[in-house]
Amino acid sequence: MDHNDHSQTSAGSGRRETIYLAGGCFWCLEAVFDRVDGVLDVESGYSNGAVVQPSYEQVCSGETGHAEVVRLEFDPGRISLRELLEIFFVIHDPTTLNRQGNDVGTQYRSGIYVSTPQQQEVARAVMDELAGSGTLPGPLVTELEPVDNYWPAEAYHQNYFENHPGQGYCAFVVAPKVEKFRRTFASRLRRA
Repeated sequence: MDHNDHSQTSAGSGRRETIYLAGGCFWCLEAVFDRVDGVLDVESGYSNGAVVQPSYEQVCSGETGHAEVVRLEFDPGRISLRELLEIFFVIHDPTTLNRQGNDVGTQYRSGIYVSTPQQQEVARAVMDELAGSGTLPGPLVTELEPVDNYWPAEAYHQNYFENHPGQGYCAFVVAPKVEKFRRTFASRLRRA
């Protein structure tokens, strides 16, 4: 079974594209991108490592090489890849190598894993602009590679913030990122 969906298919009113983003714990990214208008589906998973169908425990060991990622399906007619990446770079720190806050390890690295050469070009342009902007506290460490060996995370990781909003990590780490997204990108907020 191929878990590297590189296709762009027609569905309903527009096309679908898929991109994979790593920026620390996938619970944080999933909670934000679930709220973005134009994002059709968000799935937490593991990507760009060596083990086939790794478990959460294996990924957390740092020995599989996987990053915690979110798989985003989006409608480029409603939101551009550039806009998604602008959100991505605001809600995590792309200057800390293998770390987001207290989450430390290669599985928490900053990464963009693309499905097409066109996505690679857009991501490279956004990264170059950000690196040259003078707004970052240090050098950009986000890796940019084709997606490889993606696997969905276990069911209990999916929609984690929605299902556990009062859990400590969600209340103190995830919720502030969601609020930052709401404040910074109010126009991109999905309407109920």
